Amino acid sequence: MNADGQGAEPGTLVPEPRSAPAYGDELPDLLPDGLLIADAEGRVVSFNRMAERLTGLRREQVLGQDARDVLPLHDADGRDWWKCTDPYGGLCTRTRHPERSLFLPSGREVLVTASYQRDPRHRVRGFHMALRDAEARMRQERQRADLVSTVAHELRSPLTSVKGFTATLLSKWHRFNDDQKLVMLETVNADADRVTRLITELLDVSRIEAGRLEMRRQPVDLAGQARRTIAGRVASGDPEDRFRLDVRGPLPELWLDPDKIAQILGNLVENAVRHGAGTVTIVVEPDTGREGAVVSVRDEGEGIPPEAANRVFRQFWRGNRRRGTGLGLYIVKGLVEAHGGAITVQQAPGGGAEFRFTLPAGTPSYA
Repeated sequence: MNADGQGAEPGTLVPEPRSAPAYGDELPDLLPDGLLIADAEGRVVSFNRMAERLTGLRREQVLGQDARDVLPLHDADGRDWWKCTDPYGGLCTRTRHPERSLFLPSGREVLVTASYQRDPRHRVRGFHMALRDAEARMRQERQRADLVSTVAHELRSPLTSVKGFTATLLSKWHRFNDDQKLVMLETVNADADRVTRLITELLDVSRIEAGRLEMRRQPVDLAGQARRTIAGRVASGDPEDRFRLDVRGPLPELWLDPDKIAQILGNLVENAVRHGAGTVTIVVEPDTGREGAVVSVRDEGEGIPPEAANRVFRQFWRGNRRRGTGLGLYIVKGLVEAHGGAITVQQAPGGGAEFRFTLPAGTPSYA
């Protein structure tokens, strides 16, 4: 048949229609977890790529075989999980097995959940097993434990100070003169600010990990924001000649969240002042690669070793220094990426570290 629905002319070859691969057949391989599906007889009918990766078994080896034979699973005490659960001969009212940690013959630990598909007479029609990498889960748990430990350590010092000074003032107020009281109250105020900053960092980390950062975009003067950041450092006591601003060329209209841009610049400048040396330079220039802007924050210190460049934006990275929570650069990266930008670290032209981030231009519809 031709395009008009008529028969093909004599002597012409009509190609046979090709059947497209069924999209549903590809779905198991798109899952982030390993998946094994067995039929009513226990024979494996589906075994996805992640299951191959976790178990070391190939799909061709597994399909059509009894799941209990090809995938032995044992608990920490060496008990056979298949015999303990008896999925095809156990209680007919069971619908699922909760997640538990099991071991493959290779010794690799995996997290296993299972569910049943039953017919109207409660007989097993299908058995579905999900496999997850236990190592990734343990890594997440260690990170949470590190976060709790870090927060407890960072909170202890300022709260101890606040408690000590307030208790002293309450019990011995009349023994101190006004200057002494002022020093104590200023210390309490500074420590309260430190606790507030820590809580803000924790909330930012939580929002970044959950993907719940709220962006309130509006036109932002990026160079003006950099000037305000420097002015704030000078007002807090840093020498004015410690900072330099270099604005190169006109910038396109930038629709950004002004509070988050102030936080990005503030964190990077704080990092340069605390861990760098010499002059801290902020360079603001148009992005020649795409419409937008590039901001670089440079210092003249020792810099960051090349082998550490991929780790500086991770949670709790503090290099050889033990000061701070190690969350500042992680938060900076999350805030930059929430704007659609990217951030890198490299050696500055005059030595030291250079943190360089890009921000795309925007319009009201982009906000």
